[in-house]
Amino acid sequence: MLLVLAAFVTLVIDLYSKHLVLTNMQLHQSIPVVENVFHITYVYNYGAAFGIMPGKTWFFITITVAVVAGMLIFYYRKLTNQSAWVKCALGIFVGGALGNLIDRIRFGKVVDFLDFRFWPVFNFADVAIVVGAALLIFAMFRIEH
Repeated sequence: MLLVLAAFVTLVIDLYSKHLVLTNMQLHQSIPVVENVFHITYVYNYGAAFGIMPGKTWFFITITVAVVAGMLIFYYRKLTNQSAWVKCALGIFVGGALGNLIDRIRFGKVVDFLDFRFWPVFNFADVAIVVGAALLIFAMFRIEH
């Protein structure tokens, strides 16, 4: 249940934040939040992380579905008795992956808008994927020890 809740909350936050950008900004518009440090900048990402492999939308859709399905199968077989951290981490990861998957299916690209100026523009789903994966790695190291 915790996995589903974490995935749902992550997905809702991601989709809602993208909805706000899509309905209130023009493509390539940038709104400074902290001048030259953090901006909300509306762009599309046609590839994977950092825009690599642009135009491979069906490849990314296929990989995302396979990874999410694999993780959920693994979860139900191996992790049902694991800690709340593991379940929450997996839910956050899955919610982020589904957020970007929905963009790829709807638009053929991903909506990005978090712009720290020294890093490529990204979105909440990207944050969730990284945080979820980091928490899973941390939890697995903790389980081993």
